[in-house]
Amino acid sequence: MSSNSVSYSNIWKITIPIIISGFAQNIVTVVDTLFLSQVGVVELGAAGNGGIFYFLIITIGLGFTTGTQILIARNNGAKKYKEIGKLLEQSLYFILPLSLILFVLFQVGYPYLSSLFSKSEPLAKASEEFIFYRSFGVLFALVNFLFIAFFVGIKKTNVLLWSSIVIALTNITLDYGLIFGNFGLPSLGIKGAAIASVLAEFSAVLFFVYYTKTNVDIRKYNFQLTFKLKESIIKNTLKLASPIMLQNILTFGSWFVFFSIIEQIGEDELAISHVIRSIYMIMMIPLLGFSTAVGSLTSNLLGENKPELILKLIAKTLILTLLSSSIVVLFTTFFKTQIVGFYHLSNTLEQGTMETLKVISFSLFFFSIAFVLFNAIVGLGKTKVSLIIEVVNITLYLSSAIIWVKYYSPTVDQIWYTEFVYFFFLALMSFIYLRFGNWQNKG
Repeated sequence: MSSNSVSYSNIWKITIPIIISGFAQNIVTVVDTLFLSQVGVVELGAAGNGGIFYFLIITIGLGFTTGTQILIARNNGAKKYKEIGKLLEQSLYFILPLSLILFVLFQVGYPYLSSLFSKSEPLAKASEEFIFYRSFGVLFALVNFLFIAFFVGIKKTNVLLWSSIVIALTNITLDYGLIFGNFGLPSLGIKGAAIASVLAEFSAVLFFVYYTKTNVDIRKYNFQLTFKLKESIIKNTLKLASPIMLQNILTFGSWFVFFSIIEQIGEDELAISHVIRSIYMIMMIPLLGFSTAVGSLTSNLLGENKPELILKLIAKTLILTLLSSSIVVLFTTFFKTQIVGFYHLSNTLEQGTMETLKVISFSLFFFSIAFVLFNAIVGLGKTKVSLIIEVVNITLYLSSAIIWVKYYSPTVDQIWYTEFVYFFFLALMSFIYLRFGNWQNKG
């Protein structure tokens, strides 16, 4: 990797397919929210809560494949291509039984948790129904994460665009059919949304398998199924990935708790927040794309033993991320009425959504800086450091949310101001480590 690899054009080249694929994937969340907002407030809130819990659990597997991605990128930078195949094989042997364990956790654990965190019995029952079917997706999601780790690690991100299109088209078509009973399919409501998502994830697995067989030089990476466990490889990957796995649980767990706190205010406030979440996920796509790219490029630079280029890479990525986020904020500011209007909300819900949209638009700039800096640390392989940073920030974030709700009775838009607490300290702590930490020592 030459110094040209940290040029603006190369960062764009890696990031653009990730951003486009992010739009395709997250449009699924928007469509789910759009359709379920027409079914009912309870269904909208239940699917939103269930969806957050689903992602909370599968990020355990995502954490492991992120560790795999870091090692793949490191080996790719060092041109140790044969090692990549071994990593993929052994990671597959780890995530397949893990997916079965997580599936059982969904089936057994969620009914208890939904009644514990939800004060609304109809909402709890609806979310249990959603998770019962949605949890089958974990059997395919972790395999998709492993494919993504491989392609991002070797900097071949174009495939992510096509896989996301497959997911989006499958999910949207089946959503329209199974939620409302179109195309001759049964009208299943919230259950239909869950089944559509599972089938979309399965379609992505089929696509990745087909694409890999037809477009990837298997011999170059020495990928083969020997059905032999190599404990040293799994142990080494787990050593790097386990802090990320715990970190992901904490991150998405904090969102689950955050939305449970909002539900204590009311079902309308919860519905507004899930609409905001779907808009937020679209707004954050560019910055997440750049964050993923900076992590992969950082790992590749370390593999090439060129740590002196990393700060330059981070600085240029930050500039591109902030410019992209500025465009997103301008768009949502000028077209906020049209964006919120898509959701067919009542006047009260629409007004609350508009006010909350202003808050998250401003927070996006803090988000952009924080996530690029934080993912650079993850890309360095300093996963214990990233875990410590995350623990501190989540503690501050949830503490401020609980105090805010308990003592000041905020409106729904005001409770979302706690986002600033999280992103400010995440950016500050990440910057301090990158500026003053002894991260140029590998390990």
